[in-house]
Amino acid sequence: MIRILPAFLSALLIIPCHAAGPRGAMPNPDFTKGDPIPEGARHDWTLGATGMRGWMFSDKLETSDARQISITIVDKGSPADGILAVGDVILGVAGKKFSYDPRTEFGKALTAAEEKSGELSLIAWKAGKEQTVSLKLPVLGAYSATAPFDCPKSALILKQGCTALAERMGEPGYERQSPITRSLNALALLAGGNPQHLPLVKREAEWAAGFSDEGMATWYYGYVITLLAEYHMATGDDSVKPGLRRLAMEAATGQSIVGSWGHKFAGGDGRLVGYGMMNAPGVPLTTSLVLARKAGVNDPEISMAIERSMKLLRFYVGKGSIPYGDHAPWMENHDDNGKNGMAAVLFNILDETAGAEYFSRMSLACHGNERDTGHTGNFWNMTWAVPGIVQSGPHATGAWMKEFGAWSFDLARRWDGAFPHQGPPEKDGDSTRGWDATGAYLLAYAMPLKKTVLTGKRPSIVPQLDPKEAASIINDGKGWSNKNRFAAYDALAGDELLECLGSWSPVVRNRAAMAIARRKDRKATVPALIALLGSTSLETRYGACEALTKLGGDAAPALPALRNLLKEKDMWLRVEAAEALAAIGQPAMATLPDLLTMLAVGPTKEDPRGMEQRYLSFAVFGTMLRQASLEGVDKDLLFRAVTAGLKNEDGRARGSIGSVYRKLSHSEIEPLLPAVLNAVVHPAPSGIMFADQIRMEGLQILSAHRAEEGIRACADYISLQNPWASEKRTPEILKILLSYGAHAKKVVPDLEKTAATFAAGERGFPKHLSLQKAENLRDAIKTINASTDLPKLTRIQATN
Repeated sequence: MIRILPAFLSALLIIPCHAAGPRGAMPNPDFTKGDPIPEGARHDWTLGATGMRGWMFSDKLETSDARQISITIVDKGSPADGILAVGDVILGVAGKKFSYDPRTEFGKALTAAEEKSGELSLIAWKAGKEQTVSLKLPVLGAYSATAPFDCPKSALILKQGCTALAERMGEPGYERQSPITRSLNALALLAGGNPQHLPLVKREAEWAAGFSDEGMATWYYGYVITLLAEYHMATGDDSVKPGLRRLAMEAATGQSIVGSWGHKFAGGDGRLVGYGMMNAPGVPLTTSLVLARKAGVNDPEISMAIERSMKLLRFYVGKGSIPYGDHAPWMENHDDNGKNGMAAVLFNILDETAGAEYFSRMSLACHGNERDTGHTGNFWNMTWAVPGIVQSGPHATGAWMKEFGAWSFDLARRWDGAFPHQGPPEKDGDSTRGWDATGAYLLAYAMPLKKTVLTGKRPSIVPQLDPKEAASIINDGKGWSNKNRFAAYDALAGDELLECLGSWSPVVRNRAAMAIARRKDRKATVPALIALLGSTSLETRYGACEALTKLGGDAAPALPALRNLLKEKDMWLRVEAAEALAAIGQPAMATLPDLLTMLAVGPTKEDPRGMEQRYLSFAVFGTMLRQASLEGVDKDLLFRAVTAGLKNEDGRARGSIGSVYRKLSHSEIEPLLPAVLNAVVHPAPSGIMFADQIRMEGLQILSAHRAEEGIRACADYISLQNPWASEKRTPEILKILLSYGAHAKKVVPDLEKTAATFAAGERGFPKHLSLQKAENLRDAIKTINASTDLPKLTRIQATN
């Protein structure tokens, strides 16, 4: 179970997150003085059941500096109609002017009004003067302490929302909705349990069964497959089974060879294109395949795809949030684009308790400003919040609703019961702007009915939190904001920060470690940190390593203790120790033989993806050896480590090894040439955006040695390279190829074919850039054909 953190963390409740900057002055614009909404500011907000939308000032993903809300829309027939108008300004609620964040204050006032009388009292600037007005909202009652469970208000919101959703789905043009929101809306009606809505759900299931896409397929397929699987399991309607099977198989076979998905399905070589791995579509896709299998779509390809994906995701348990792609654990927030909530659901369905528990707790700790963050917006963070939190039980959902969900959900809910997507406090960067989020929100309110797997039909295997435990985890998510990320932790005493290093939360540990490194007496903490390295708590040892890493050279006295940790059983503890040693710098070079020996091992049964090797590569090649000389380094051991590291499936890990290439003389690097060539010919299957670095460096080395194999490697690379940034890379490869002189004539026919392919246009790549590459190739062909230079070539053999 989750460890209860000490009471001193209540300090995080009261330290202002926006302490920096003046607090007395009203932020611009001042609407009472006639200032307009800034040009280009598009983000206004649904103002709950009032029937209004309003714009407020935001900065760095926060509305905490705003003190006014300018009304932008008033719906006819709504509670605000005839009382307030577009251009009026809201200055406060319940007799008090806004003092810390109008968005939060207005949301809480909505919740309070709906609880008892329905009266919402507002301080408004209207007709050039300040006055008090009152709106009458429907009375829904209070949220229960376990909302949405045992909560009449939640039940009313679900009923009203499903009615509004059904009406919306019957309107002309509804089919133009995003396949994601369309699927979520249908899932919400299915989860709502009203038999009268089943014909609409059936219609949507029939659409889903025929769905196909070649663009952003991975984003859509996860939600469409989930709808089909849930619908089939709930109704037994076999008519959608063929479509479900087709989509599931397309998704499974479109997975990369390492178990990931990107914007699109993988290419014929099993590698992703463009950005590479993306977990935001990948985790829902995995969940959808698990649900498809439960719905009776059994195929070895599907089971294999699920297991490959789980190998990726299991790694992050206990280490941080699931990141954007095949990256290090995300340490900034307790969730990232809702992926922890997604994972909590997925791990629970697969009966993997440790992962389900951890990711559910991370979801619970993510609220307030953390929930507003997210790549391209906060839609995913909001959609997957409650589905993830609910795995930890009603007291968990109740605590989260009390802290954040109640006011933010009430603010988002229109007077007709629908939920337009609110988005984060920014004017740009929200790719889901304008989406209908009604289904996403209603899934949270439908949890008590347990009508679908996604909404709890299958009981949670996670240990259920009691109120005290839930409140403690909520507390762990406090003390951070986009405008001031440090004040709360910097206010803690040294012993309090040391206590935080033992938190269950990697984010809390990381924030405490950073705060320790910012202290003036940072060196004085080293003895205590060394003592913590011997703790019986694995989390405390992690935290101590992180703090020592951030202390850098000041942590040198911890070197012997850190070196001992390299022999520990826990893989992540070994990695954390290695990173701390690398950060110490020159004094830690004595540990290089230990680290190189570990690097030479590579993937194991316990670490099938070679994650330890990956992070050791970053520590050793990316940090320790980047600046240090290789003088005195055991070359045989170094070469074994390099050869093993160049086989790691992560492109960024391989790329870090380039620091060694540049430090070896022409003759010294010769024994490594087979491994260098192999890393060029066989690109890393993951970390696609970073896989080109080591390949380019390898081609340079092969050219310097006049290795004949480099000619074919250059030609193949140009033809088969990742289009991402290829317009910059192609001239560089051609420059290397030209160094072979007339020897390159043997690949001219291949270059001509590639030039023709580029000239015809590459799918998903800008036409003008393809034409530019074609021109580069044709110029190079002319130079090669005119060349008479025949440098003496050597031959090497690639390793397996």
